[in-house]
Amino acid sequence: MTKRLAPCVALCLALPLGTPVAAQQEMVFSPAVVEACLFDLAQGADPESCIGASANACMDSFPGGSTTPGMAACFFEEGKYWDDRLNAAYKKIRAGAKAFDADMQDIGSSAASQADALRDMQRAWIAYRDATCAYEYTLWGGGTGGGPAINACHMNMTAKQALYLESLEGLN
Repeated sequence: MTKRLAPCVALCLALPLGTPVAAQQEMVFSPAVVEACLFDLAQGADPESCIGASANACMDSFPGGSTTPGMAACFFEEGKYWDDRLNAAYKKIRAGAKAFDADMQDIGSSAASQADALRDMQRAWIAYRDATCAYEYTLWGGGTGGGPAINACHMNMTAKQALYLESLEGLN
């Protein structure tokens, strides 16, 4: 590899897959559409119907939004939003699980550790999500649709896991 090519390769590998820099500079992303949808559904409707709402609004918000780079960037941004929600829910549940485990230990219970089971479940889910989305990427045969596809997959699967974890908050 030539010395001139090495910085380009390093930069390209450092960028998130399917997230073009130009699309990020032009787009307008806000999680407000998802949050409004979830608020409106608080009376028992399926919150999964809100997944992708902000990405779709993002794609509609700027001229390049329906292009491959625009779609990839909008899906990526909503995916980050759901990842933040997932991590917040996981932290809350993990703290509760650790407290539960301590209580169980105090009474001499031989029950399996809730905190360890949660950690193991989440690690397995991450591997499953990554493998599933990598497979979806291959369905595009190296075509440009692979970027939006993998980002949409990550967004969808992360959102569903975030909603699942949020549904567990306060159970222990």
